[in-house]
Amino acid sequence: MATDTESLEQGMEVSPRARVMADLKILTRDAEDLLRATVGDVSEKAKEARVRMTAALERAKITCAQLQEQTGATARAAARKADNLIREHPYESLGVAFGVGLLLGALLARK
Repeated sequence: MATDTESLEQGMEVSPRARVMADLKILTRDAEDLLRATVGDVSEKAKEARVRMTAALERAKITCAQLQEQTGATARAAARKADNLIREHPYESLGVAFGVGLLLGALLARK
């Protein structure tokens, strides 16, 4: 079974929230696979376990959706704040961008 954690770990820095969301997605996919694989088992314990697993799976999906919604709202708020800051201080923002570009150019030219 393939997981998505390798692709997450290859990123520069992954937030804990993004890791939790990725883990929840992997968990729900694996749980759905398990439920499909045990569909033929008709014992009482298997039926009870399937009911509990289905309920837990639904809760995990709801939690994942809520985390994604919060992440989107946080990103929009941060973008709005950055936009306001740049509009309030246009020349300072231009100076900072120029300085960072100059520094990066100098560092890249040395190699």
